[in-house]
Amino acid sequence: MREIQAERITEVVKRLCISANNHLPEDVKHCIEKSYEMENWPQAREILERIMENYQIADREDCPVCQDTGVACVFIKMGQEVHVQGDLNEAIHEGVRQGYAQGYLRKSVVRDPLDRVNTGDNTPAMIYFDIVPGDIFEITVAPKGFGSENMSQIKMLKPSDGLQGVKDFVVKVVEEAGPNPCPPIVVGVGVGGTFDKAAYLAKKALMRHAGEPNPVPFYAELEKELLEKINALGIGPQGFGGKTTALAVHIEQCPTHIAGLPVAVNINCHVTRHQTEVL
Repeated sequence: MREIQAERITEVVKRLCISANNHLPEDVKHCIEKSYEMENWPQAREILERIMENYQIADREDCPVCQDTGVACVFIKMGQEVHVQGDLNEAIHEGVRQGYAQGYLRKSVVRDPLDRVNTGDNTPAMIYFDIVPGDIFEITVAPKGFGSENMSQIKMLKPSDGLQGVKDFVVKVVEEAGPNPCPPIVVGVGVGGTFDKAAYLAKKALMRHAGEPNPVPFYAELEKELLEKINALGIGPQGFGGKTTALAVHIEQCPTHIAGLPVAVNINCHVTRHQTEVL
């Protein structure tokens, strides 16, 4: 049995909160730069230039790449042979608390969705656990802004809606979102499971390296097709038109009930932030 001290987890979460907010992942940068090279709309190219300049300044000055430093989504992949000495959940929350304070990051979490009183420290984090064999302990911190989160949707399709129904819904969600999620976006799609499982899969899909295809060829082709359909909408960077509405479409799938076809679409802006560390 491998032992990990809760204090070590707090330290890693703190560090990842700051790093994820200040430095866009290299895979996302690559997609933006590739889109810039392919974009032929003058205004779209200019906006992509400003986006690149923005993350270059953030890297150089070690400051947030976006003013919305998000709710801290923390994904834990934990081996069955790992024992945490201390309160794991509280260790994560404390890491977020310290990270957002020491990194001078905006606190954006309210204690209750209806009374709207700010917690003052960006806690609690949204924590997702994946229990696996072995003794691995991996932490991914993904600050999620709500300009894009608010554009996300879920729908319980009927099995008879089939593949075309899934395609139509995904494209419809992006079209309805328009400029609001600060495109170019990354689109996470969850298919299958239950109502809540589909939503989780859609968010998990955003953790994949931007542009990394689904390992199942059928879904890899579907991702490619949906990306083409979405970019054909012409919404473009920041909604001013262009070929670059989305940088990537990622699909995660799982089994479901014979009577259902749940589909969730979780949209992320071009600031698709996630940093991972293995303890």
